[in-house]
Amino acid sequence: MLGINGLELVVLAFIAVVVLGPERLPEYAAQLARLVKGLRRMATGAREQLREEVGPELDEVDWRKLDPRQYDPRRIIKEALLDDFEDVLKPVSGGGPRPAPAAPVPGVARPPAVPIGPRLEAGQAAPYDLEAT
Repeated sequence: MLGINGLELVVLAFIAVVVLGPERLPEYAAQLARLVKGLRRMATGAREQLREEVGPELDEVDWRKLDPRQYDPRRIIKEALLDDFEDVLKPVSGGGPRPAPAAPVPGVARPPAVPIGPRLEAGQAAPYDLEAT
C-alpha cells in the first residue's frame, strides 16, 4: 500500500514506542484509527456522490484504458498515422468503377484554375528563391 514491507513496519512501530512512550501510544493509535475511518468514510461518500451524479455510465467506463501509465505517445501517433493512411487507401483499394465527376451546379462559381509553370526536363534541378530559403 505505502511501499512499506514487514521489517520496516516493525522498525517504525519500535521507534513509535520509544518516542511516544507506552503511556501515550494508545491515545495516538486511537487517533490514527479515527483518522483512517474518517478518510474511508469520505472516500466512500465521494464515490457514492459520483455514482449519483454520473449515473450508470460510470460502471461502463474502462478505467484501465484511462490509466496515465498506459499513455505511450509513440504508439498513439503511430496508430493515428496508420488510421489516416488506411482511410486514404480505402477508396483506391475498392477496385470498382470510379464515380463520375459531379456536374457543375448552376449559379455556383468554380474556383479559378491554378496556373502551372513549364515542366522540367529529366535531371533538371527545380528553381528556388535564395532569399526565401
